Amino acid sequence: AIADVPWFVALGGPLDREARRRGQTVYLPDRRIPLHPEVLSEGVASLLPDQDTPAFVWVLDLDGIGEIRGIGLERSRVRSVQKLAYEEVQAELDRGEGHPMMVLLQEIGALRARQESVRGGASLNVPEQEVVEEGERLHLGWRRPHPIGDANAQISLMTGMAAAQLMLEHGAGILRTMPPAQAQAMDRFRRQAEALRIPWPTGQAYGEFLRSLDWQDPAHLALLNHATSLFRGASYAAFTSADEIPEDTVQAAIAAPYAHATAPLRRLVDRFVLLVCHAHVQGRAPDPDLLAALGEIPEAMRGSGARAGELERAALDLVEAAALATWQGETFAATVIDRREGKQAEGAAPTRVEVQLTDPPVTAWVPMDADLGAVVRVRLESVDTAARHAEFVAADGVRS
Repeated sequence: AIADVPWFVALGGPLDREARRRGQTVYLPDRRIPLHPEVLSEGVASLLPDQDTPAFVWVLDLDGIGEIRGIGLERSRVRSVQKLAYEEVQAELDRGEGHPMMVLLQEIGALRARQESVRGGASLNVPEQEVVEEGERLHLGWRRPHPIGDANAQISLMTGMAAAQLMLEHGAGILRTMPPAQAQAMDRFRRQAEALRIPWPTGQAYGEFLRSLDWQDPAHLALLNHATSLFRGASYAAFTSADEIPEDTVQAAIAAPYAHATAPLRRLVDRFVLLVCHAHVQGRAPDPDLLAALGEIPEAMRGSGARAGELERAALDLVEAAALATWQGETFAATVIDRREGKQAEGAAPTRVEVQLTDPPVTAWVPMDADLGAVVRVRLESVDTAARHAEFVAADGVRS
């Protein structure tokens, strides 16, 4: 069940126009800049427990190996009975006390992950840095994924793939696209794996290889950071007829056509995808005003994505600097995740390495030399909070 935002936001109305300007919800350490008024996003349009809420309800029929065999989509009203947290659900499953629905979710997630592997899709198993608010203080931590969270993510991916299938079959919609990794980037990544002494069996797809890496291993962490170079060029492609369908419809990381369809309260494009898909399932042509609007959405998402990314990076840099201010002069163990060769010319930049600290969870460039995956010791030399910058140096040039 997905929030039925169009029930509250009329196409072409003032809320729609403002949402197109904003594009998406922007998240900051201590607040969010919402796509929609909070009375909707945190109230009547949200699938909160113990309230009847309009929703798009997807019905996806799967076979025994997790492949989609039937797609349904209807508008209804749903009543959520409980708000769950990944940590609690995972703990119950680990104790063998999981709710039957969560046990089934776990089973379907595993089947869909296997389907992803068969398709040649890939996921990065890297923890995300997050800003944690405790009272009036902010600090940095790791957002570490839980297996049940991965299973839930597979349900979202499956829904997006179903949406893309519907739109391609009927000749109208908006896809989320990504070109395949360039051969040069893939060759470089394979050389990095060799340099880090991480075996990559011949014939093993890179998605399956990535799933085998453990970020808690320093060498694996370094390689996972380099894997981000394989996931570039994501965009949106809108089309209103079969003649306009883009030549390449595949989202390369997923290894299948895909669309954003599960987060209309925080992302503009999902609302339009849901409306188009509902029309397709109902056997009618999408509203002409809806089709006319599709072409605007990719640019709205591109612009808002760039703004949101810039603002979120600046916020993280600021919180990193503030969090590190009390650690000035301290020495830390860190993993080398990247290296840039210095120039020989006088006054040129020296060789530098990018290191990943675990606690606090920050990355930094340090003027020193070391191999990828090596564990080194660095000292926090200075912090300039106003400039959002922290300077690290080699700690006596000693490696751990």
